[in-house]
Amino acid sequence: MSNNDMPLPQWEGIREFVAVAEQGSFTGAARWLKTSTAHISRQVQALEQRLGTVLLHRTTRKVSLTESGQQFWQQCRPLLDALAEAERALGQWQATPTGRLRITAPMSYGERHLAPLLNNFAARHPQLQLHYWLTNQTLDLVEQGYDLAIRVGPLQDSRLIAKRLASRRLFTCASPQYLASFGRPLTPSQLRQHHCLAGTLDHWRFAGDEVVAITPRLRANSGPALLDAALKGLGVAQLPDYYVAPMLQSGELEAVLKDYQPQDEGIWALYSHSLRASPKIRLLIDYLSERLVLP
Repeated sequence: MSNNDMPLPQWEGIREFVAVAEQGSFTGAARWLKTSTAHISRQVQALEQRLGTVLLHRTTRKVSLTESGQQFWQQCRPLLDALAEAERALGQWQATPTGRLRITAPMSYGERHLAPLLNNFAARHPQLQLHYWLTNQTLDLVEQGYDLAIRVGPLQDSRLIAKRLASRRLFTCASPQYLASFGRPLTPSQLRQHHCLAGTLDHWRFAGDEVVAITPRLRANSGPALLDAALKGLGVAQLPDYYVAPMLQSGELEAVLKDYQPQDEGIWALYSHSLRASPKIRLLIDYLSERLVLP
């Protein structure tokens, strides 16, 4: 039989046997392991049958080790100690992430909202090497070696596990000066008669999954750039709340088409199925979820 064909060690009953040996009774072992005496007895009997030897002398007054039991206990105690140490070390590793963690996120959202949080996370965990790459390109996590992606809006890649971190709300808005000059669109289709300020998409979404194609007067792959253009009266923009909320509150921008407000979109953390149990991935996701609060 090859090494690969060898059966795995049989751990059933070992913890119970060691507890009886060290507590001196089945009742003490059950109390120590927080289980029933009957369970302890069944496990030890099954262990003795599997080993083909008697490990314990049982009398009505006490339980003691046989010669075989004494030898077996001496071998088992270091194994249980090593297992406890392995569990303790894993707990420390989970609480103190180490190694490299590679993240990709959208440029503008990453610069404004994620980068400060990621930098704070790196400061809290100095043993972690945190690498993040901000780009508006949709990178392939598996092929390009990223551990985590932050993406905004509808998701398309079903090969990845998605965890919703927060939500964003899109506002269609313009400056009061623009609206005074060109009027206020009353339906999404009327946007074709307006100067639109667009990002990378050729359409805007509205309630009821309505999609309106637009011909932009100005196009930029930067949220702050589009915000600046809208504030300067160059046209109508559709931007997330984390860009425009302060301006809507101050009156520098006005929301239009409020009755056609699109459904809130998700802000997602995506990662591979192979990393689903990674402690540092879970730790970062929990950290971001607690702090990505909408304005």
